[in-house]
Amino acid sequence: MKSIIPHLWFDNNLEEAVDLYSSIFPDAKTHSLMRLPDGNVMAADFEIAGQPVKGLNGGPQFRFNESFSFFVECDDQEEVDRYWEALIADGGKESQCGWLKDRFGLSWQIIPTRFMEMISTGSPEQVGRVMAAMMKMQKMDVGTFEEAYRG
Repeated sequence: MKSIIPHLWFDNNLEEAVDLYSSIFPDAKTHSLMRLPDGNVMAADFEIAGQPVKGLNGGPQFRFNESFSFFVECDDQEEVDRYWEALIADGGKESQCGWLKDRFGLSWQIIPTRFMEMISTGSPEQVGRVMAAMMKMQKMDVGTFEEAYRG
């Protein structure tokens, strides 16, 4: 087997999505846009942060939901803020605990690496405080996690 690649079904806005993701993620690449005779994009092969992705303009029959998301691990609060704001722009929606939906309905988790470190190395008390802090958030806040971790 060569690889396993996520394949996303869009409602006739695949080219717009590829353009958006390419503008947000500095290392995004568009490998191909397969066009129909009328010029509309039918399918695409692209890459985000080294992850190959396939897309299809399948129409309105199927919608994205939270059972599939992209997990974006961020180095610091600045990176969290940048990705968060870019992905909710123009019709995206904030959720909670670091989750959001972009304007196409695709779910993303924007997670600081420091949060992952805290919950994997902290004492049970520290992890409990950090998790309790997270449950009150939409966009994750590293400073709040640091305070909770210290107690």
